[in-house]
Amino acid sequence: MLQLFTPLISTLPEKLAYLDPGSGSFILQVILATLLASLFFLKSFWRRLIGVFRRPEKPEEHHSKDAPTDKDP
Repeated sequence: MLQLFTPLISTLPEKLAYLDPGSGSFILQVILATLLASLFFLKSFWRRLIGVFRRPEKPEEHHSKDAPTDKDP
């Protein structure tokens, strides 16, 4: 990652190469957001990929409270 910023910083005049604490926290925020977005994308992609190979689930039988059951007298 440092290799990406090195050419940018080396081409700037010496006075503009200063990074204040706000810039550092912004860079950290961008790195963390990229990491978390990548993990979310991989999780979503993995579930979609696995879903293709899974067997379809049988629908569950839902009994309403008003419907008669075998246990009713």
